[in-house]
Amino acid sequence: MVPEVDVHTFAAAHADGALVIDVREPYEYVAGHVPGAKLIPLARLPHQAGDLPGGKPVYVICASGNRSWTAAQFLTARGIDAKSVMGGTGDWMARGLPVVRGAQENVA
Repeated sequence: MVPEVDVHTFAAAHADGALVIDVREPYEYVAGHVPGAKLIPLARLPHQAGDLPGGKPVYVICASGNRSWTAAQFLTARGIDAKSVMGGTGDWMARGLPVVRGAQENVA
């Protein structure tokens, strides 16, 4: 079973410095993403999953929660503590939370 978290829970984890990966396509990411989110498109995840640090939760986000659930399922099966963000970036933006536009990952 893949753990899912709502945007409020994710926002609290994000404020505490949680690791976030965004599994959308680059054009979606550039249009607006959660500050600090690392872009790993879903199709690339099998090739880059080994680069993720173990021992701490990984929050996975997409546009609405579908791709992130698939990605979190994949990561969980490989022993990574992955959590899918329900509602995704769309819900994050709808709540007026901070968004970065462009390819920068670590901009607040």
